[in-house]
Amino acid sequence: MRSNSVAGHRILLAHGSGGSLTHDLIAQLFIKHFTHPALLRLDDAAVLAMQDEARIAFTTDSYVVSPIFFPGGDIGKLAVCGTVNDLAMVGAKPLYLSAGFIIEEGFPMVDLERIVASMSAMSREAGVAIVAGDTKVVNHGSADKLFINTAGIGLLPAGLEISGNRARPGDVVIVSGTLGDHGIAIMSQREGLAFSSTLESDCAPLNGLVAEMLAAGEIHALRDPTRGGLATTLNELARQSCVGIEIEEARLPIRQAVHGVCEMLGLDPLYVANEGKLVAVVAPEQAESIAQVMRAHRYGRDTAIIGRVVESHPARVVMRTLLGTSRIVDMLAGEQLPRIC
Repeated sequence: MRSNSVAGHRILLAHGSGGSLTHDLIAQLFIKHFTHPALLRLDDAAVLAMQDEARIAFTTDSYVVSPIFFPGGDIGKLAVCGTVNDLAMVGAKPLYLSAGFIIEEGFPMVDLERIVASMSAMSREAGVAIVAGDTKVVNHGSADKLFINTAGIGLLPAGLEISGNRARPGDVVIVSGTLGDHGIAIMSQREGLAFSSTLESDCAPLNGLVAEMLAAGEIHALRDPTRGGLATTLNELARQSCVGIEIEEARLPIRQAVHGVCEMLGLDPLYVANEGKLVAVVAPEQAESIAQVMRAHRYGRDTAIIGRVVESHPARVVMRTLLGTSRIVDMLAGEQLPRIC
């Protein structure tokens, strides 16, 4: 039986996985002390009411990825895209970011400039401005090259309500493209694995895609399946909305290269991180039209309808396998790929 007490326990690497240990840490420690209603919704960004009925979305994140340069991106690109996407997942238009740098003594200046230039280019693509920042330098050996912390602010349209607690039975589940690309690109770089085809991170800003989706139909929930992958994200949505989710293995878009590396390393692609994909829970009568709009966008070309929301087995995710059987897809328990974002 799991104890709710944190006394005598120590932080494990798996507490940062985005899986069950992360959720336990949030539930047993942070929420015990941080009790604002906007935080308790446990969405990717807090929705805050301002004057004259205006609302903003506010989010923060930290990036500790290793290696800091990887196929398809770097820690700077990741920081901008991750923060922009967290704002977009509540339907907000991202406007402003902050950037804080924790730099290890001896870090090459040329690498730092490369990362900052990458952040600048990505912020221009996403249509956001980096307007505040901070720099700290720590002794050699006190950090691993470079960590980046960001915060983001966005504006929400009047009347729009998108949250992980709004999925309803009958809703359709859509993913915006191939799964596991980012996590496997990082792991391949670490392990020095080579492939006949180029495998790159999917890191990308999704606010433009979300804006077109919102214009196409009714969206109830959005989430980017980063740490813990698709499986953990679907479990989060099922628990927040107290519904069941059923998905079809045959409909999951996964590259053959990702399948191959996962088989070689004993990983499950359902739990591998993504940084440029989203999961959408949408009204059933508008699912096809939303999916068509997504496929027309550069960051949604491989969009697939993968399942539906059901009344049965609330707070659980069930997958219909290629063999015609059903299996429970649980939340990630340990740490598949540390330092992934």
